This record gives sequence, C-alpha cells and structure tokens, in this order.
Amino acid sequence: MTRVQTFVIVGAALAGAKAAETLREEGFDGRVVLIGAEPDRPYERPPLSKEYLRGEAGREKVYVHDEGFYAEHEIELRTATAVERLEPGSHEVVLAGGERLAYDRLLLSTGAEPRRLTIPGAELEGVHVLRTVADSDRLRARLDRGGHLVVVGAGWIGSEVAASARQRGMEVTVLDPLSVPLERVLGREVGGIYRDIHLDHGVRMLLGTGVEAFEGATAVERVRISGGRAIDCDLVVVGIGVTPRTELAANAGIAVENGILVDDRLRTSAAAVFAAGDVANAEHRLFGRLRIEHWSNALHQGPAAARGMLGRGTAYDRVPYFFSDQYDVGMEYSGYAVGWDEVVFRGDPASREFIAFWLREGRVLAGMNVNVWDVTDSIQALVRERAPVDRARLTDPGTPLEQLAERRTS
Repeated sequence: MTRVQTFVIVGAALAGAKAAETLREEGFDGRVVLIGAEPDRPYERPPLSKEYLRGEAGREKVYVHDEGFYAEHEIELRTATAVERLEPGSHEVVLAGGERLAYDRLLLSTGAEPRRLTIPGAELEGVHVLRTVADSDRLRARLDRGGHLVVVGAGWIGSEVAASARQRGMEVTVLDPLSVPLERVLGREVGGIYRDIHLDHGVRMLLGTGVEAFEGATAVERVRISGGRAIDCDLVVVGIGVTPRTELAANAGIAVENGILVDDRLRTSAAAVFAAGDVANAEHRLFGRLRIEHWSNALHQGPAAARGMLGRGTAYDRVPYFFSDQYDVGMEYSGYAVGWDEVVFRGDPASREFIAFWLREGRVLAGMNVNVWDVTDSIQALVRERAPVDRARLTDPGTPLEQLAERRTS
C-alpha cells in the first residue's frame, strides 16, 4: 500500500496559495495543508493601498481564489491558525495548542511584517500601518471621515497611501528623511519626478525631515518633526518598510540572513524545507542574492517552490518586476539596480509618458516604463542580455525596443 504524502505550507498569502494551486495542477494527489495566521483566505496585497483602500474594489476582488477553490481541490486551508514551531529533524510542524502535523515537504511562505517606529507616542490611537486587509479596512473607515493625514515614509506604500488619500479628498503631508521619494530604489533623478507628481496633486512634501514623536492625549493629534516643529493631524500612516518573518525558521536552526536563505531552487538549509515570497533570500543567476518584496515575485516563486517540492524544480531566475499606480500615473519596473553610472530617458519625463533606464558600463540593469505600455518583455530582455547597448538608440523613441533586445555579441 502506497503511503499518502503530506505537503505543508506555512503562510497563506499569495505565494502559499499559488504553491498549493500548483501542486494540484502538477498532479500531486497527496495531502496539502495550507496554514495562515489571518482569518481571511489568501488575498493579494497591492489593492490594499490603492483601489481597495479607496473603496473602488470590494473584498471579493482581493482574494487569490474563489471561496470554494480550496475545498474543490482538496486543499486543507487552516485560517486563524498560528504555528508555534518547526521541527525539521522529525519533519513536523507544531501548531499553537500542541497539534503536530507531519510533513514530507514543507514550504515557508511566512511573508513580512511592517517596521514600526520606536518613538514616543507610537502606540497612540490613529497611528496606522498598512499590511493586512484588516489594516486597510481600518484605514479606509478613517479616510471616510476626512481630515489631515501625515504619512511617514515616502516609499511605495507611503506614496500609494498618500495618493489614495488625496484622491479621497484628504489633506496629506508626507515626511521622509531622504531628499526625494523612493530615493533608495529609483535614485534622486527619478525620485524627483515622483516628488513633483505628489506636489502637483496638492500633497505637502517635507523631505529631508525626520520624526521625533507622535503627540496627543489618547489619539494622535500632532507629529513632532526634526527641529522641534509640530504638525497638527488627524491620523498617521507609518510606511517605513517591512521585516521578513524568519522567527520560525531561525528557531528551527534553518539558515537566515535578511530572510530565509535558499538556493536558486528555493531550498533552505534544512532537508525537505523550501521558502518562497517576501521571506525568501534566494540565489539568482543574474543578480546574486535577492529578497524581493513584490507581488510578482510571490506570484511566480510560490509555484516554482511547489515544483521543487515535487522534484521538478529548475533554477528560479525571473527578472524582478513590480508596478505602482499613483493618481493617473502607472508604472512598471523590471530589473534590479542598486548602483548605476547613469539614468537615461526615452521620452520626456515632464510629459509623464517615458521609459527610464538604469545603466552600468553601458548595460541595462533595470528599466521603468511610466504610462507607456506593452514594453515589459523588451525591457526584461535587455536586462537578461547584459550586453552593451547603443545609448542613442536606447533613448530614441523611434527605435523599436525589441530591436535593441535582440541578442548581440559585444
């Protein structure tokens, strides 16, 4: 008699849900257990700072699968369930309350949690973070009442929340210690474009500004900024990044460093244990080690890990990709650039219809198309190719990008 295998997935967000789906698509007929700490079934996070937050999309629009999907595919979805510890030696997951689940393969897709400020007043009512659908529900209810929102942090979450709040008619002030929004990702030149977009929509941008305290009796009423000045407000959103949830792995002796360390097939240092999504710090053929916190990575890495669990894995080497929508400005970014020689533009940034390329030694590290569509495949081909490009042709809108993306010898 053949023993039924059990595959356990800890973390029921996009990566975990897509992994469970892929196991069934690939013909796995054993037991699949998908465990999530939140009460909701798996959902996608990008709408939480955009159309869902603005009330333009309902709850059903954020879920990864229809309600009946998991039962129909014999996936045991356990929501509102905490995992207490992992025991890789005995191949067991221990749930809060003591229940033990034996596994043949284990996937950790535990995601990340928002960083929080450790300053006076950080626990006051009205100081929000945005990570979960419940966070977005609470914030949306507060936006409906209007007033003045202070956003701490001009990264992607902070910028998107600021845009959504302005679109809902709120007064918005954005604070960030850096000189422009998104400076660490995009650099000063492109970050300056996003600063101007927010200014054009009436957002007050206090850049190069730190936060010293939140003040108020029981709820936040003021933000004390560097230099001692105070800004009156009705609520605050803190968007200063996330921290990977590595505690379960670390306590189980699995190697962690800025996430759970995995190889290019998403295998951890423990036998039969894989990791995917925001928590996975993976080897990448083009970029070395990467931990990517974006929707596309979770969407594709979960299925890649599932195939690895089935012994059908291949190296995961997709070019990183993410998108953002702020006001009427949509963008897609492909690649990975942490240091570059120059940024060049195809089109006029002032028109807010352009492509920016980050170059090093004449090679494209990353490209971002802003209100220009159907070019992602060509940009990703340039990134993968890593061959020198003709700068004049790259910046010439009359030269088709797909011509530049054809394989060349340098």
